[in-house]
Amino acid sequence: MPVTRSPDSRPTAGPAKAAPATLRQRLAELRGPGSAQRPLDARALAALAANPGCRRRVLLDGAGVDKSALARALGAPAASGQSQFAIARGHSFEARAKADGGTELVRLLHEQLRDGTAAPAPGSVDVPDLTAGGPEGRTARTALALREATAAGRWALLGHPLLALPVAGAPAFLEPDAVVVHPDGTWTVVEIKSFPVIDGAADPGKVGAAARQAAVYVLALEELAARTGDGDPARVRHEILLVCPKDFANVPVAGLVDVRKPRATTRRQLARLARVEDIAAELPAGTTFDLCLADDGKTARRPAGELAAAVEAVGAAYAPECLAACELAFHCRARARAEGSVAALGRGLRGELGGLTTVESVLAAALGPAPADDEGGAPDPTVAALRRAAALRAEALAPPLTGIEAAACR
Repeated sequence: MPVTRSPDSRPTAGPAKAAPATLRQRLAELRGPGSAQRPLDARALAALAANPGCRRRVLLDGAGVDKSALARALGAPAASGQSQFAIARGHSFEARAKADGGTELVRLLHEQLRDGTAAPAPGSVDVPDLTAGGPEGRTARTALALREATAAGRWALLGHPLLALPVAGAPAFLEPDAVVVHPDGTWTVVEIKSFPVIDGAADPGKVGAAARQAAVYVLALEELAARTGDGDPARVRHEILLVCPKDFANVPVAGLVDVRKPRATTRRQLARLARVEDIAAELPAGTTFDLCLADDGKTARRPAGELAAAVEAVGAAYAPECLAACELAFHCRARARAEGSVAALGRGLRGELGGLTTVESVLAAALGPAPADDEGGAPDPTVAALRRAAALRAEALAPPLTGIEAAACR
């Protein structure tokens, strides 16, 4: 099925569908026996929200498939991720920011609030223990700690709490850097990033990415707040605390970032995602993304053709923006180019071209014979614009007129 077209909703004859099974069993079958489930983090959810029409990513992320390994087995490996040096630097900076038991983070937050309240004194910040077994145990422990800290009426810092957010019918477990509980019972998400703030300004693109990621945590906290205490999701503040190193030192500096807009966008886009179980139910029987790894745990023994057929059984919605957010983007781009899909040229152009979904159809409209008007009406504006653009291009590329030709034109 072409990656740029939506699945036909009309009933058609097709291969037999998989037998009914519980969602957890079905997703385990898709991953393959012995394949560990990859956790769905906030960064992946933000990428999903940016492209909610991609059923392929919804299914693979919901099933916990290792898309990086899948891309390598397909012969289209993703670009290198964050360097080990950058990861180590980020961990070092986060450890320094939390080194005093959270007092410094809470002090930075209090400075930004400017609400006239007294600054937290050393040792006045509670740091509850969130240790528990398994993701379900950790989410339950986080909920209990938030409820107790809210009732205590003191500053509290929860480091790396675990939150659950239902996405496309499956739970996603999310781990923000920290959550601060205010004495008035409100909660603030803390994001700690290693990109610098130079002369009081940070890279707008990186700040925007951090805001979109934090918006996912805010949504998960609102879901939790609706089930905790008085059930008031408004206790979650719409400004998050972004902590970064100042200039080129390792000294933390912070600022409040309003995430209402990315939060609303993310909520709306996540609500549009098709349910994982519905997508899985439409797959042919026996479909699996199992790589059949060798004993080394890295080498895929399954033929690339079989894997490609399994991947292509799920519709995708490729756009150039996927290259920065999805491990399978290079495979999807190659397929889109092979099919001549205009989606490979960008969402803006794809929207302008309307029903012309392939490069071949666009060229035919621009260079072919003029289409007859339907019942005397105006011609298709898209086709008319393409033909006008083709005429202007031909005129611009035409060789210069000779003196005799120029005189004849006059």
